[in-house]
Amino acid sequence: MRVIRMLNNPYDILENNPYKEHILPILATLPTTPGVYQYFNKKGEVIYVGKAKNLKSRVLSYFRNDSPRSLKTQLLVRKIADIRFVHVSSETEALLMENNLIKRYKPRYNILLKDDKTYPWIRITNEEFPRIFTTRRIVHDGSLYFGPYPSGKALKEFMSLIRNTFTYRTCSYPLTEETIAKGKYRPCLNAQIGLCESPCTGDQTRIEYNQDISGIKQIIKGSFSAYTKELKERMMSYAEQQKFEKAQIIKDRITLLENYSAKSAVISAYSHDMEVYSCIEDADTVYINMTKVVEGKINMSFCTEVDKKLDQNTQEILASVVTQNRMRMNWLSKEIIVESKLDLPEDYVRQTVPISGDKKKLLEFSLHNVQLYKKQKQNKQKILDPGRWANKVVLEMQKDLRLDRPPHHIECFDNSNIQGNQPVASCVVFREGKPSNKEYRHFNVKTVVGPDDFASMREIVYRRYSRLLEEGKDLPDLIVIDGGKGQLSSAVEALKKADVYDKVTVIGLAKKLEEIYFPDDPNPICLDLRCHTLQIIQHIRDEAHRFGITFHRNQRSRATFRSELTDIEGIGDKTAQDLLLKFTSVAKIKNASLESLTLCIGKSKATKVYNHFHLRSM
Repeated sequence: MRVIRMLNNPYDILENNPYKEHILPILATLPTTPGVYQYFNKKGEVIYVGKAKNLKSRVLSYFRNDSPRSLKTQLLVRKIADIRFVHVSSETEALLMENNLIKRYKPRYNILLKDDKTYPWIRITNEEFPRIFTTRRIVHDGSLYFGPYPSGKALKEFMSLIRNTFTYRTCSYPLTEETIAKGKYRPCLNAQIGLCESPCTGDQTRIEYNQDISGIKQIIKGSFSAYTKELKERMMSYAEQQKFEKAQIIKDRITLLENYSAKSAVISAYSHDMEVYSCIEDADTVYINMTKVVEGKINMSFCTEVDKKLDQNTQEILASVVTQNRMRMNWLSKEIIVESKLDLPEDYVRQTVPISGDKKKLLEFSLHNVQLYKKQKQNKQKILDPGRWANKVVLEMQKDLRLDRPPHHIECFDNSNIQGNQPVASCVVFREGKPSNKEYRHFNVKTVVGPDDFASMREIVYRRYSRLLEEGKDLPDLIVIDGGKGQLSSAVEALKKADVYDKVTVIGLAKKLEEIYFPDDPNPICLDLRCHTLQIIQHIRDEAHRFGITFHRNQRSRATFRSELTDIEGIGDKTAQDLLLKFTSVAKIKNASLESLTLCIGKSKATKVYNHFHLRSM
């Protein structure tokens, strides 16, 4: 009981856990050795598996009050009914055991790779005379599986190469040397057209058949050079024995393999195998590309995604994915290429963080692919589930900008003038990350003389929100000011004057470096250019600029047209507007007949306009 009293205060997070009395003694007796720990819920189900260099330090970090924890982690701790751990001799052993347990139990709170059930694999059966075919179903009977292949078209082309290069059976007979000796089978159509050498009738021995299967395995793994070299040696051997027909068959095989291999661009001068891993993230998901390089050529590249769990950062998630993927795909390269070092044992795999050269190009290739994958997934989600997408966007913005509430309603302001002439401003409105065009507003700046952006910003922001208050309309969750500290300060003054500053959040977006400024904070925040939040804010800013420029251009055009018409004695703005609506330009008004002008503005005014242009030109 003394131990429990000592531990109650440091682990207040366990107060809501009904199994506290059982868990506290376990925490007190944790070893400091490497190992794997498992958390169980009240049903006896494994809900989390983890590895640790130091079991005591790692496990206690979940329960200490001085460690910041997310809501997901707090929820996990409340559900823990039992803790079990296994000692191991090294970090690498802990890593491998952790992955085996994750694969076995699929714990709810662990990072789990997608099962890829929809992707096809190449299966080589576990038989005396193996069969080769594609499948989407994995049977644990000792068969070999290669894949998955995200592109069905690429797999079909590859299987066509194997079919045209090698002879193997496609029948489902239970072939063994004993059943063949009984003479039960006859050659099929494939044997007659040269796609199979009739192992079912004894025309091809088991050793000869499995020699071809061995070659198929090498090709699937991407070892074209090694197998082609082996074929050339066999071809020369047949030629020396004057078995020219067999030598020609081997030569045709070599030609097919070399032609196929030539289609794959050599992107690395390194001959050893490598794996490339890269990732990008958004609020809830990490997108990952995994690329396998064999003999300097890309053998396989595909992307996947994992949901964020607990408090893991991106590097921890990627480390988990790397180990799971290598075990699942049977990737055994001694070197992996990553953007930054992962928390993996040194004796598990060699990590390279390239700065330049071929390896850097491989990493850029991987990053480009994962960016395209993320964009494709997001576009698909926008179309299929726009509501969920919009909510995801605003939650991501709330997190990146550290806002008190999600910015469902955003407004942005921009000024426009030419040397102080005809200053105007625009206000654009976005709801759920999308433009709300019907709520766009433009302003003629009334109280500012000359080119003073700060004063113009104060005027329009004050006019906008004092009017919203008068009309009893909702205020935005976020206000974006196009400009740096000066424009932002002017907007803050206007918001305080309108008595809404404490009710809204306002930021400034500086054009030069795309820095985001907050009031009373001299240090801006700089978001990644690939960040979705920054892209949305840039879109809002650009839309405000476009809307303001368009309005300003229209104002200048109208002023130009009207000044020439209103110079005519007796012609005011209303008459000039009627003429422009009818004839669309001053040039057409000049060329119009007196009768057509009369139909538009009446005889008296039409005569004045007609005489102004025609008498002046005489």
